[in-house]
Amino acid sequence: MTTRAGFVALIGEPNAGKSTLTNRMVGAKVSIVTHKVQTTRTRIRGVAIEGGSQIVFVDTPGLFRPRRRLDRAMVAAAWGGAADADLVVLLVEAHRGLTDGVRGIIEALEQRMSPVQKVALAINKIDRVKAEVLLDLTAKLNAAYPFAQTFMISAEKGHGVDDLRRWLAGELPEGPWLYPEDQIADLPMRMIAAEMTREKLTLRLHEELPYQLTVETEGWEERRDGSVRIDQVVYVARDGHKGIVLGNKGASIKAISTAARAEIAEFLGRPVHLFLQVKVRENWQEEAARYSEMGLEFRDGNS
Repeated sequence: MTTRAGFVALIGEPNAGKSTLTNRMVGAKVSIVTHKVQTTRTRIRGVAIEGGSQIVFVDTPGLFRPRRRLDRAMVAAAWGGAADADLVVLLVEAHRGLTDGVRGIIEALEQRMSPVQKVALAINKIDRVKAEVLLDLTAKLNAAYPFAQTFMISAEKGHGVDDLRRWLAGELPEGPWLYPEDQIADLPMRMIAAEMTREKLTLRLHEELPYQLTVETEGWEERRDGSVRIDQVVYVARDGHKGIVLGNKGASIKAISTAARAEIAEFLGRPVHLFLQVKVRENWQEEAARYSEMGLEFRDGNS
């Protein structure tokens, strides 16, 4: 049997459904999903099998107009993921349509993509609009860019996802698989565990605070009984943030730890002992070490 393998980058505005689609394609949760925008910070790779093809999905951070250093690093990671990929899928939310943000991404695609790179269009959340709206949006988007193929999907409900996966599988270059058959993600487990804890923090905390914190796995100890002890640090920018993360009598951090431990244990398939510490680091967003822990490039100035 002919085998194929390659990278598929999912790009789009924040909250377009890239992480939900990655998880749906892979059949397991490898990318964190919340209702808040800009949740994905790094390029997360999930591995899916379709027939003789191994598809490596690169879930990129949402593309938006960057303001801070962290924003710039996230946007650079997204475009880097697209440039390195064999195929690119642009996700557009059906109910939001051709926004200024989507127009900006299409303009950038024209400048950044090589002529041989195929870009597919996936209109997501199709259950939110009527058929005539979808047809009109499809026509507008295809007039704006020569997409190789257009798909109507609901990443959350699974509609149209199989058709997209089959098409991608057939378009990948021939070659041996890049990962073992049973591997579903290529981020280090330490980073996946940190992302899972960050998701629980993001879901529980409000407003700007989730963007002002990061989680790092400092210790990973394999125990004789088959369990694992994981020590993580939650870095926050201010003393006041520390109090919010801890909560009244530690109630918040306890609930976050319990939820994160359960999810990490389910992912690993074995018992987990999770220990969280909250530390104040006022300038963590200006520290190169924090960026390398997130898998991002520390970028100077406006680069």
